[in-house]
Amino acid sequence: MFSRLKVAYAELKPRHWYLRWMSSTANLKETQPVSMAGQQQPIFGRTRIGTFFQEEPCFGNQYIEDSLLRSYLKRQLPPEVFLKVDCDLERFGARLCDEIDDLGKECNVNHPVLQHYDAWGRRVDRIVTCPAWKKMKKIAAEEGLVAEAYDRKYSNWSRLYQVAKLYLYAPSAGLFTCPLAMTDGAAKVIETLGISGPLEKAYSHLTSRDPKIFWTSGQWMTERKGGSDVAGGTETVAREQPDGSYRLYGFKWFTSATDADMTLTLGRVMDAQGNTVEGSKGLSLFYLEMFTEDGRLNNIEVQRLKDKLGTRQVPTAELLLDGTKAFKISDEGRGVASIANMLTITRVHNSISAASAMKRIVTLAREYASKRFVFGKFIQDHPLHMQTMARMEVETRGAFLLLMEVARLLGLEENHMGSEIDLHLLRLLTPIVKLYTGKQAIAVVSEGLECFGGQGYMEDTGLPGMLRDAQVLSIWEGTTNILSLDVLRAITKTRGQVLAVFSYAVKSKLEAAADIPELKQAVKAEQIALGRLEEFIHKAGTQEASFLEVAARDLSYSLARIYAGALLVEHASWKEATSLDIYAAVRWCEQELCPVATAEKAGNYSAEMVAMDTALVYDGSSSIKGKL
Repeated sequence: MFSRLKVAYAELKPRHWYLRWMSSTANLKETQPVSMAGQQQPIFGRTRIGTFFQEEPCFGNQYIEDSLLRSYLKRQLPPEVFLKVDCDLERFGARLCDEIDDLGKECNVNHPVLQHYDAWGRRVDRIVTCPAWKKMKKIAAEEGLVAEAYDRKYSNWSRLYQVAKLYLYAPSAGLFTCPLAMTDGAAKVIETLGISGPLEKAYSHLTSRDPKIFWTSGQWMTERKGGSDVAGGTETVAREQPDGSYRLYGFKWFTSATDADMTLTLGRVMDAQGNTVEGSKGLSLFYLEMFTEDGRLNNIEVQRLKDKLGTRQVPTAELLLDGTKAFKISDEGRGVASIANMLTITRVHNSISAASAMKRIVTLAREYASKRFVFGKFIQDHPLHMQTMARMEVETRGAFLLLMEVARLLGLEENHMGSEIDLHLLRLLTPIVKLYTGKQAIAVVSEGLECFGGQGYMEDTGLPGMLRDAQVLSIWEGTTNILSLDVLRAITKTRGQVLAVFSYAVKSKLEAAADIPELKQAVKAEQIALGRLEEFIHKAGTQEASFLEVAARDLSYSLARIYAGALLVEHASWKEATSLDIYAAVRWCEQELCPVATAEKAGNYSAEMVAMDTALVYDGSSSIKGKL
């Protein structure tokens, strides 16, 4: 009996579980598992499912493997700064591989849950997050992922360094980048308003490198009436208290990173008769802490966690504020103006997530292409597949350079070193880069899933989650159309100066390539596109305001493509640029760089066409029948 049991046990342990592809000339041979009793076993028998298992894609130190990131930093940073930054990012890249990426994967599958009551029936509204999420907070403090931008040990280059570090961190962060974005934004607002009173405590926590005292911040702007329209959608009211603090009453429909330690939010101050001022002029900015000194929620009820398409790793909740203690930190009625700096920072973070998501999917796809053997050769040896991936890589490079340009300009602004040209560019490019990279990321990540065939559609690979998470990038902090209108505001408020500065900047970058024959084609394409853009702007100036409004999206895309092309050409003109840098610039400039001019020529912005657009959309709809 015992001997038969030994044989049966041995039959459950075949010697060969899978074969690895070693080279393109490797010959696959089916092997027959042999039991320890010497009897040959069938390949597909009981728990045996064959001998081949596809090797999964993996990645190494993402800083070392990112040639564009390293060359960009070397080109931009002073040599002494680059040496220190280069050393730290290489170390950080190793930590990402060895520790952080696994924590991020844990966050991706262990989502927060809301515990309304404790075991004895008391209402506690506790948001429970996984241990990996808590460890991410510790790592964020240790690595100075927020603090680096405010310590400013590298002057104006500190922001660029921080963004580069976050760019490496984001794809492995399990979406902990979301609370960091709002923490960074809150620190920026506090610094701008003045670090005093209760804000001094908050600022020291938000910018700390000590995990024991580091805080994250939330952002509670959205209420049930609307998202981007905070002026018309905010119903929260604030009653002043004898000690100078306020009590907030309202319902916050969408609060990001609700497990944070503090937050900034908007509300309307009530006068002695209970009256408030409507519109943006009635909104003030408030600072509050989530918990009281005894550890209880600050008169806040967590109604429910939001059931989102993606970004499920991040606790996002509906909150009832019922006498929540807060401090007014802006002048009364200056709430919207006071959060402008927060929006700049969070839009930059959105662009970081977009560019880094593109880079990660390209990295995984190219790794997979070197391991997946189909139709007699590896995928990397199929020209059509490489053409598709090259297009993805070009988009990724354009997004990266747009991101880093905004980070460079932001560093100058924060250190009071920016010229008028720099400040105009920062104002114009921030919404442009956010809206364009957000749309790019969705397209590139979706294409990236195709690179894995059916495995790109399987949840347990983690790949579908990347696409779901990417979708938020074109929605959060302003949809594409909302940001396109913000671009128009920048143009209008400066009376077109931002566009003049834009043209000057593009021309200056193209000058660097004047003596490089390989870039002649790209430079010519850029110059033609810029000329068409200038012609469009001139014509738009003679039209009604509605003309430019309906063209806003295409205009923003045109600005993004032309500027990204100029950045690629500029980088390819560097003395240490490679032939691949030149090739990427040329490939980018092969696309339609000025779609707004093409659409205008086709009459897409005429009043007649606008009316036809509406008629087409509502054709057959009962909701608007008889109104067109």
